[in-house]
Amino acid sequence: QVQLVESGGGLVQAGGSLRLSCAASGRTSSINVMGWFRQAPGKERESVASVSSRGINTSYADSVKGRFTISRDNDKNIGYLQMNSLKFEDTAVYYCAVRRSILLSLNADAYDYWGQGTQVTVSS
Repeated sequence: QVQLVESGGGLVQAGGSLRLSCAASGRTSSINVMGWFRQAPGKERESVASVSSRGINTSYADSVKGRFTISRDNDKNIGYLQMNSLKFEDTAVYYCAVRRSILLSLNADAYDYWGQGTQVTVSS
């Protein structure tokens, strides 16, 4: 089993920045790809970004390209999502997830373990 705990969410004005963290524990040796997803009230969960096991390859949803950066520190078993130029429509609960496969994916169904989420609210 793998446990994931997100942190770093909060309230920020439009145009501002936040950095989310995702701390992994448990059988971390089984983790390869890490991803971030989000779900706004009344909307379906959507993908945000994913990063390969060594942090070399990344993939982003079009809505966040150029504004968000995903990264990871495998020595600390922590993943990050740096969010810049935040917009009102970025308001959502953000979840990190990991999968045992080495293949990048923005498909939520492909992930094996999920965190509880952290709220990000962007005021306009």
